[in-house]
Amino acid sequence: MDAKAIDQLLESQRQYFLSGETLPVEFRIAMLQRLRESVRRREPDISKALTADLGKSGYEGYMCEIGLVLSELGYLIRHTRRFAKRRHVPTPLAQFAASSYLSPSPYGNVLIMSPWNYPLLLTLDPLADAIAAGNTAIVKPSAYSPATSQVIDELLTECFPPEYVTVVTGGRAENAALLEKKYDLIFFTGSQSVGREVLRRAAEHLTPTVLELGGKSPCIVDCTANLRLAAKRIVFGKYLNCGQTCVAPDYILCEASIKDALVAELQTQIRLQYGDPPLSNPDYGHIVNEKHFDRLCGLLDQSKIVHGGEICRETLQIAPTVMDAVTWEDPVMQEEIFGPILPVLTVDSFEDIYPLLAVRPKPLALYLFSENRARIRAVMERCAYGGGCVNDTIIHLATSEMGFGGVGESGMGAYHGRAGFEAFSHRKSVVDKKTWMDLPMRYQPYNRGRYEKLLRLFLR
Repeated sequence: MDAKAIDQLLESQRQYFLSGETLPVEFRIAMLQRLRESVRRREPDISKALTADLGKSGYEGYMCEIGLVLSELGYLIRHTRRFAKRRHVPTPLAQFAASSYLSPSPYGNVLIMSPWNYPLLLTLDPLADAIAAGNTAIVKPSAYSPATSQVIDELLTECFPPEYVTVVTGGRAENAALLEKKYDLIFFTGSQSVGREVLRRAAEHLTPTVLELGGKSPCIVDCTANLRLAAKRIVFGKYLNCGQTCVAPDYILCEASIKDALVAELQTQIRLQYGDPPLSNPDYGHIVNEKHFDRLCGLLDQSKIVHGGEICRETLQIAPTVMDAVTWEDPVMQEEIFGPILPVLTVDSFEDIYPLLAVRPKPLALYLFSENRARIRAVMERCAYGGGCVNDTIIHLATSEMGFGGVGESGMGAYHGRAGFEAFSHRKSVVDKKTWMDLPMRYQPYNRGRYEKLLRLFLR
């Protein structure tokens, strides 16, 4: 799509929004219901596309994408009416007589740019939030997941008119063309490097932006942890979608005293969950493309691999891998891994984790395995991160009752459920002043002798 076509599309969406069609709550709920029915109807096509793009099995595709989208849609259908209501707040005595309220208002025309690793979930979840808030939307799915992007295009085209919701497919040229334009909000999910470019382009128009990025999310394991269960849950979170998950545990940071036992449990769990050999497991997916496959192969250090390491270029697969004796200077620790490679680092004392993490970029997620409540409380309070789990991994993002988002280098803003509705809304602050009374103390000429004591009483 060229620049002229994008201009025409944007103008049609602006006019549609200005018509007020998207504002009634009943309309928003009806559109959410329409989208939910389309996802249900196209489930077989979506599942096939996810398999084609990432090797996801039907079970994993539903568990991690289709089912979560349906859950978010259902939540918003039930709660949008409540979210959209005005919320009255107290009015200061100095403003008597008046009432004050916060009124959620849609931003208008929004751009949603989604990644390839969870191509359905990370496209339709923010879109559902945008619809619930009353916006129009241009959706740009990733070119790296073409089969799913095609299904999304077909699904949204049959659901909505283009002046309300539309899809722009393509690659970098289309991304650049879209980012040249002015929107009322940009919602981007992807890498930190591209996120910086999105923010730079948005700044040219002073466009508010929600960035859902990533980072090296630590998984901390202390000497009190249930190592068998910890390993089971770490293996699940790390190797789900072949590690191509923004909140996957990037590396383990454990106390040296339990490292060997933990590594042994990790090896056992990989065999139990993925079989031997794992590359023959029909439910184990593949790396999205050759570029990322080669990047990941470059992070493998054969001298430090204690489990896995097998690769198959024909199928773009890398076996679940554990690397031991890793240092902070190793290549695998210089970037977000985003693949099935799990480095293990150690500390001699648990207290050492705080200075180590403090000097590193704030991660999207942090996971802690411990039975020590004092340590749990201290880590949750002292460490900076987007969100996380105690004694589990990943599952904090699978709820509409909590916002999901990053902090610092891992992103800005949050979505899911009410947080998603608010991310796509501006809350207008309104004072409704009554006309039957008008306090004279604010007007010139000031009568200090008569009103100053009253003024100080009101504003103390």
